[in-house]
Amino acid sequence: MGKKFRKFIKVSAIILGVAFFIMRMIAKKQKAATYYEDEPLEQNDMQGKSVVFVEDEDDEVNADGKQGHLESTGNTNHYPTFYEKFIKRGFDVVLSFFGMVCLAPVYAVTALCIKKDDPGPAIFCQKRVGEDKRYFKLFKFRSMRLDTPKNVPTHMLDNPDQYILKSGKIIRKLSIDELPQLWNIFIGNMSIIGPRPALWNQDFLTAERDKYGANDIKPGLTGLAQIKGRDELEIPEKAKLDGLYANAIKASSISGLQMDTKILLGSVYAVLRSQGVVEGGTGQMAKEFEKAKML
Repeated sequence: MGKKFRKFIKVSAIILGVAFFIMRMIAKKQKAATYYEDEPLEQNDMQGKSVVFVEDEDDEVNADGKQGHLESTGNTNHYPTFYEKFIKRGFDVVLSFFGMVCLAPVYAVTALCIKKDDPGPAIFCQKRVGEDKRYFKLFKFRSMRLDTPKNVPTHMLDNPDQYILKSGKIIRKLSIDELPQLWNIFIGNMSIIGPRPALWNQDFLTAERDKYGANDIKPGLTGLAQIKGRDELEIPEKAKLDGLYANAIKASSISGLQMDTKILLGSVYAVLRSQGVVEGGTGQMAKEFEKAKML
C-alpha cells in the first residue's frame, strides 16, 4: 500500500509539474495581450500619473454615477517593494495555480450551468484599472444575460434582477463569478489580495484611491473593503480601506504578510456568509437607511 501511494504521489507531482510549466508558458504569451499592448487605443492615458476627479456637467455620467473626468497632477513614484515583487508574487503564483487545479470541477459545472441558462460564452472579459492605472482584461464567469448593458456596474442598472441568470444568483452569492480571475493572478495582472479592480470608466473611484496611494499596487481577487462591507460601502469609504491596505503592503514585509493573512481568512468567512453582497450595489446600506427615514 505504501509503495502504491508513493508511486501515486510521484506521478501526481510529475503531472502537476508539467501542467505548471505549460501554463506558465501560455501565461507569458498572453500577458501582453491582456494589457492591450497590441491595441494602443485601448490603453490608459493616465497610466503612471497622479490624478484628481474634476466634476463637469458637460461630461457623460460615468460608471460611478458622476459627471466629470480625470486630470493629471503629476507622475507617480511608487516602486514595488521586495514583499510585493517576490514574497507576495510567489504566493500569488502558487495559490492561483493550485486553486485552478482544485477548482477545475467547479469551473466545468459552472460553465455548463451558464450555457444551459443562456447560450453564449461562459467567460467574458472587462477592461479594468490595474497597477499604476494600467488597463487590463479581467476575466469573469458570466452571471447575466448577453443583452445586459456593457460597462455598467450592477448598481447602476434599472432592476438588475431582470438580467441575472437563474444560475447567476448562486454564482454571484458564492462569488463563483470571480474564479476565472485566478488566471489573471497567475498571469500577473492581479494579486490574491488587493483593492478590487475598478472599471475603466469609474473615474471617481480611481481618483479617490489615488488620494491614499491605492492605485500603486496590483488589484486583487479580494481585499480589505470586501471583508468590511463590500457592496454596502460608499466609494470614499472603500478608497480609504484600499489605501490602508496599500500602505501596510508598502511599509514592510511583516505588516504586509500580517494584513494579507488577515484579509484571506476574513474573505473566506465573508464568502461563506455571503456577507455584504447586495444587488443594487455600492452604498446600498446607506441608501436603504435614507429610504427608511422618508417613510
